[in-house]
Amino acid sequence: MRAVHFGAGNIGRGFIGPVLSNSGYEVCFVGRNKRKISQLRERGCYPVTLANDNRDSYIVNNVTALDLADTEKVAKAIAEAEIVTTAVGLSALKDIGGTIAQGIELRLQNSRNIKPLHVFACENGVNSSEKLKSSVYGHMEQEVKALADSFIAFPSVMVDRIVPVQTHKDPLEILVEPFSEWVIPRTDMIGSYKEIKGVHYVEKLDPYLERKLFTVNTGHCSAAYFGYLAGYSTIQEAMSDPAIVARVREVLEETGAVLIRRYGFTPQAHAKYIDKILERFRNPNFNDKITRIARSPLRKLSPRDRLVYPAMLAHELGLKTSGLVSAMTSALLFHHSPDPEAMQMQEAIRRYGLSEFLSAHLNIPAEHPLHERIIQEYQKHFISLSQSL
Repeated sequence: MRAVHFGAGNIGRGFIGPVLSNSGYEVCFVGRNKRKISQLRERGCYPVTLANDNRDSYIVNNVTALDLADTEKVAKAIAEAEIVTTAVGLSALKDIGGTIAQGIELRLQNSRNIKPLHVFACENGVNSSEKLKSSVYGHMEQEVKALADSFIAFPSVMVDRIVPVQTHKDPLEILVEPFSEWVIPRTDMIGSYKEIKGVHYVEKLDPYLERKLFTVNTGHCSAAYFGYLAGYSTIQEAMSDPAIVARVREVLEETGAVLIRRYGFTPQAHAKYIDKILERFRNPNFNDKITRIARSPLRKLSPRDRLVYPAMLAHELGLKTSGLVSAMTSALLFHHSPDPEAMQMQEAIRRYGLSEFLSAHLNIPAEHPLHERIIQEYQKHFISLSQSL
């Protein structure tokens, strides 16, 4: 069995590749990093180490690689594969849509013997597979799209594993947390398919997708923004501060109340899930920079993402939002000059004012109660800062 995976970075090598290889697939990585692509092709394997006390490690076998620029070879690999996966980042999906479209068109040429193809966008965001499908279909003629609809599926997925930025002497070595989760809804699958070992197949994805988004993603970035304002440099340092842990827990209890109300998770089970997530953030075997987790605040503060979305839902349901208001305000105060989005956000706030920014970017209008509460907390920060000087 053959799988084509776009992205030879941390999540690709540290999560998707090992799962597919363990399930019997030959994994063909597609990427831009010529050194990694060359090493993967030459060696056919690479080491993975778990960030636990014993530093357990294993070898991922049965892998190869292609350069993204070698479009014809990549398209041929897609035409012959059982599945295609991506871990390139939401913003980069548009860059691979044309290549995937070319591979699908090549696959569909033999109309007498077309096998179903599943394309999974294993990205950290909502509706990733839909965005990838839109990008791919944008490169197809109408008649090709019609045929593709019968044989090509873009199932929604939820993936979760923390793999921080890292460097090793071996360019292929990767350090990952022991925990991982990959969820796929059966209703999005087509034809006959072999289940991927280690993947959790469910009837509906939304509960798991929002549980991850509202707990892992919301909690991680909240810890980062709280930690940044407190002067910490790593998530692990921030999570050693009881005051910050208490603030992150407050946020997750608020998002948890939303999840319990929307999907019927039991309070006891979700409380254990929150405890598990906080433990993952504290992992002492990582040294994860706060600026990495906090980066791209414009995306993290968008209306359907990890902060604004659960806050608006909580307000609509009449639930508490104090922690979420504090997290959103802290994100608005992120001022890391190497981060283009942070600088773009600060310039927009300076030029147009915070109120206009909340209305235009967060889609929280001036008449909404959360709008004024964010402004008040934002102003309190500057009052507190001026008093400390």
